[in-house]
Amino acid sequence: MYTREIQPKRASPIEGGKPLQGTWTDAFDEVDLMAIQRPYAWPLPRWILDARIKEWESFIIQDDRFYLQALLCNVKWYRWAQVFLYDKQTQERLRFRKIMPLSGWRMPRTLSNSSVDSRSYGFFFRVHDWLDAGTIKVDLDIEATRERPSFTAHVEYDVDRTKVTPLGVNLLFTERRCMYAYKTLAPVRGDMVFGGRHISLDPAKTLGFFGDFKGYYPYQMQCLWGTAFGFDREGRTFGFSLAENQAKETFKNNENVLWVDGTLSYLPPVYITMQEGDEAAWIIQDMEGMVDLVFTPQEPVQSGLNLLITRVEFKTPLGYYNGTILDREGTAIPVRNLWGVGEQLYLRV
Repeated sequence: MYTREIQPKRASPIEGGKPLQGTWTDAFDEVDLMAIQRPYAWPLPRWILDARIKEWESFIIQDDRFYLQALLCNVKWYRWAQVFLYDKQTQERLRFRKIMPLSGWRMPRTLSNSSVDSRSYGFFFRVHDWLDAGTIKVDLDIEATRERPSFTAHVEYDVDRTKVTPLGVNLLFTERRCMYAYKTLAPVRGDMVFGGRHISLDPAKTLGFFGDFKGYYPYQMQCLWGTAFGFDREGRTFGFSLAENQAKETFKNNENVLWVDGTLSYLPPVYITMQEGDEAAWIIQDMEGMVDLVFTPQEPVQSGLNLLITRVEFKTPLGYYNGTILDREGTAIPVRNLWGVGEQLYLRV
């Protein structure tokens, strides 16, 4: 059965000017990739080094009816905020995207008690990462237009360490360039108002995924993710987050994880193939016999940007996962029509 070394808690994934590589079950006190010395072979000004760091926070929240996905991303030359709400019963949707030039804000270097917000005309997005209090709070406010209704949300993740074990990893692209990821799956409570209709999120029936990412990603960044969560036949919460990225060594350490009732199981590297294109079935498997899943897209969601100096293709179709996934004890967890998302990102900047 696949396993990996879990390192003791550290204050930072950077020590002595060099990035560490490993897996942890705690958040770092601070993640400052600018503390890396000479990440490139040649000396560069600090502003250029800072511009090479990409960072974002991702939120996925759902119950048996509603699916909410939100993203705050800073690629330094520009930043974007994105919100997508989907009603599984009526297929009604709300989609919002805002791209802003240059870096007007910074993503937090710590999750213990920090906040970031994005404000513009008719739009407000605020995140308060407060792991010291066992919570993450998200506030959204989108005003109505002719094309879409208004949307407001206030939600809180219950990330108490006694209830859920998070995953923290730092992976290397080169000896001195890395990517950091923090992931957790937790109950969510809160309220949403969509087009004048009030929606209450019951923490007994609502789960949320949260991810915090930073990295000296390659100039041409390509990543695939698969994320889904819900309740099994016994009423236990379970969910997974799987990725295929450009890190150079992914067997000993990677960002693949399974949670069952808050207990974390580490998963081996996976391979995501799309034999008939990204709109058909995604096959997700590993070499250890722990992951055997098929993702079938149902609702296409796509955004992009193509300018002279940059290009973005971000596809996040919603759909169903089927198959089997094994926990750390070797127990097979059947996955049957589990609602989730597949993410496909190409970023050149």
